[in-house]
Amino acid sequence: MKEIDRIEKQDLLILDDFGLQELDTNKRQAFMEIIEDRHGKRATIIASQLPIMGWHQIIGEQTIADAILDRLVHAAHRVELKGESMRKKRKKQ
Repeated sequence: MKEIDRIEKQDLLILDDFGLQELDTNKRQAFMEIIEDRHGKRATIIASQLPIMGWHQIIGEQTIADAILDRLVHAAHRVELKGESMRKKRKKQ
């Protein structure tokens, strides 16, 4: 709980590689709590290679996924990047 409280109070939270694995019950509840407490108060950036349409499956339980995504997407600025991975481009060089 101390760690969740600390995360919730950060001015900016960056979640990188979101969706690499499905959330279990504990992770889903913690994620919901963090997003709920930050909603409308602090900035959150989520980077993912998984399209948003696949986030329901990763989050798991439909009702909680709806609640989380509603809070995240409500006032979000979405940036979709297309093209080859920069890591692959650099490796070729």
